[in-house]
Amino acid sequence: MPASSPTAVPSFRSRIGCDARSGYHAVPHRYRLHLSPSCPHCLQIAVTHSLLGLDDTLPVTLLPAVPDAPDGGHRALRPLYEASSHQHPGPTVAPVLSDDWTGRIVSTHTPDILRDLARQFGGHGPDLHPRGAEDALESVGRLCERGIAWAAQRAGESGGDPAARDIALATLLRALDVLEWRLGSREHVLGGGLTLADVQLWVALVQLDTVHRHHLDAAAVHRITDHPRLWAYARRLTAHPAFGSHLDLDGIARRHHAHCRGEEAAGAAVQIVDWAAYARHEAPEPTRQPG
Repeated sequence: MPASSPTAVPSFRSRIGCDARSGYHAVPHRYRLHLSPSCPHCLQIAVTHSLLGLDDTLPVTLLPAVPDAPDGGHRALRPLYEASSHQHPGPTVAPVLSDDWTGRIVSTHTPDILRDLARQFGGHGPDLHPRGAEDALESVGRLCERGIAWAAQRAGESGGDPAARDIALATLLRALDVLEWRLGSREHVLGGGLTLADVQLWVALVQLDTVHRHHLDAAAVHRITDHPRLWAYARRLTAHPAFGSHLDLDGIARRHHAHCRGEEAAGAAVQIVDWAAYARHEAPEPTRQPG
């Protein structure tokens, strides 16, 4: 018997500085981010916040790595959700951008929050959302969401149709091939400087190695590792303080084990990147080749 449909959760999607009627303008110290960096969406926002140097403009409240409410949300967010949606029916999930003036939620929609941080608050940081690059950014975002995250999850599902898992793995490998080719002639995904595309891709690669790999067989993981430019790029970004400082490997592992019902496979033993070493700027010396 199929499970009943979950209760619809209200979406909070107001924007900063985009709708004059909303009253939300980019005022320093007015807004607050509520993040759990073990969550990939929160990790994207935390990295972006650091790249833009917004510590003194937009404070961050850190939440537990594993949601602590019975419904899978965060207890600390319940007052905000209740104030913003009467008798809020769903889990009180992160990320949240809130308005300290009203005590209400502005947005829970990660793409909108990222764009508003870059466009409305990022005047003194790098141009993470350059004008004219909207389509390219969306294309990389879809590649990360569908080609990497979704495909890796489907490829690692236990049971079900083996052919469907093979198709998902092929989709994942094609996405990695595209990114490997892109990085063959440029330092960043879109060329030039860092953009939100690099933030999204780095988080997708972190999840691929620290979460999805645990449900793939060793042969699949070895095929994933066969993208040297891509993983060198991931290591290089991890050594950047705005990236590596937010990498909570223990929290990611605990969150994964708390929610995952899948079976662990042989790929769990094949670590792709020593994330902790690069996050501490202690990358191992390359192996010297004989001769």
